[in-house]
Amino acid sequence: MANTPLKLVFGDHPSVMPIKNGDIAVPGADLEFIHYEATHDAFKPMVNGQAFDVCEMAMTTLVMAKGYGRPLHMLPAVMIGRLQQPFASVNANVEMSSPADIAGKRIGVRSFAQTTVTWLRGILKEEYGADLDSAHWISFEDGHIPEAPDPSERAPAGKKMNQMLFDGELDIVLGLKSDDPRVRPLIPNPQAAAQAWYDKHQCFAINHVVAVTEDMVANHMDLLVEFYGALKKGKASVPQPEGPDPKPMGFDGVRNSLDLLITYANSLGLLPGPIRAEDLIDPRIREAIGE
Repeated sequence: MANTPLKLVFGDHPSVMPIKNGDIAVPGADLEFIHYEATHDAFKPMVNGQAFDVCEMAMTTLVMAKGYGRPLHMLPAVMIGRLQQPFASVNANVEMSSPADIAGKRIGVRSFAQTTVTWLRGILKEEYGADLDSAHWISFEDGHIPEAPDPSERAPAGKKMNQMLFDGELDIVLGLKSDDPRVRPLIPNPQAAAQAWYDKHQCFAINHVVAVTEDMVANHMDLLVEFYGALKKGKASVPQPEGPDPKPMGFDGVRNSLDLLITYANSLGLLPGPIRAEDLIDPRIREAIGE
């Protein structure tokens, strides 16, 4: 019997490279990895047209996609996970009394519902009491869900976000960690703040997981199980960090982070209605992979 062709998009993560180069096989499937210079450019065609069978996916995008009725499901394998507090920078000439002091500030974001931005906005609101509506949000890309609200102003064509911050045309950028002397961390002692946040929530702020189509779940679950097994082998093939794992696999590993991101997304008005982790954690997948 001929193998089933599958189209996939993933970044060049060390755990995925053995699958890309064929060292780890997915029995029954012929894998075609579609190349994107920036992996996030694949998210919009996946969300809006199910352009691939399996695709690395920003977690906020996947949560919003489910909220807006897209036929996608999460496979619980983390591609990118980290603590976000260091990834927010303010121009060194901007005076601020605290991270909450954002009223009237010009804040640059790649897109308004970017996952890093969602985490940081949630953190600013929850931990520091920031009035997010009082800031002037400036975005550089469209969101992945066209019908989702986006109150940001589009940056002038040709402008680069980080350079605008360095030049003082933006006050703050969410998504930038830099040692450039023209900027400083928005959150003082960001590593200590990140550790305190981790201690409080007992999870990393997951950026990217894996999205699969309803067709894969309904008609090719055997291949989905094989692919998930390949991801587990790929993860086992690379050195793992000491201490808590920022890239867990399995529903128990992602549940705290998913619950918290949904809480933040709801509080930030990114979703059209209530959504639960169970809405992304399809029971058919959970039963099939035994987690």
